[in-house]
Amino acid sequence: MKKQFGWLLALAVPAVIVSCQKEVITNEQPQEEIFTAAGNGAASGPHYDLNIIGVPEDKNPDFSGGNDHRIFVDLTGKTRILLTKGDFDVLDANGTDGEASFQLPEPDAQDDNIADYSVFIRGLGKTGGRATMQTCYLDQQTQEEVCNTGNAIANVTAQGDDNKFQNVTKQLMYVWADINGDGTLDRVELFSDPLDTYYWYYDNFGLKIAQLRFYPGVGTDVSTGVQ
Repeated sequence: MKKQFGWLLALAVPAVIVSCQKEVITNEQPQEEIFTAAGNGAASGPHYDLNIIGVPEDKNPDFSGGNDHRIFVDLTGKTRILLTKGDFDVLDANGTDGEASFQLPEPDAQDDNIADYSVFIRGLGKTGGRATMQTCYLDQQTQEEVCNTGNAIANVTAQGDDNKFQNVTKQLMYVWADINGDGTLDRVELFSDPLDTYYWYYDNFGLKIAQLRFYPGVGTDVSTGVQ
């Protein structure tokens, strides 16, 4: 599947120039977000859970436990979580060596600007712990890394007993960058180019648990970009 790009008004970031072969699609019309939030801020219905757990000590290099919906990362520091297309699954649970791996479906197989599933996140643990998740891809033609910036980076914090989910489908399923150098953000869907490498940077600042929920069949409109 080829890369797709959306149009975003009002936001401008420094240009990231990558391969000129990428297609840019503009003037997409905004639509209503189509999920219904529950009391905790998430959607309702069946979902896949993924917990990213911050730990104070590294796991052993041969660590093979905890693959049941968990990824372990350092309590402080950055981990790269490689993303592979397929059914939801943790492929490498030990991120304390700097790298983990997670498998998830293509976000928008129909290319209709409605994500096929929605992603929500919240922080758990002592108040003040926080982390960021930045979606990136490595362009294998140019060997240039392209990453989300500004509002396109997902931020998660622990709020004690009042931890609400937030919809981060746009931030985690897409890379938003000025691909064609026109001063506006374009949208690159995960796995839109099979030659490129996709991943999240999880930068932890003392967050014990980031809880993610993936809701198949619950769509989120992504045509309006991140604001």
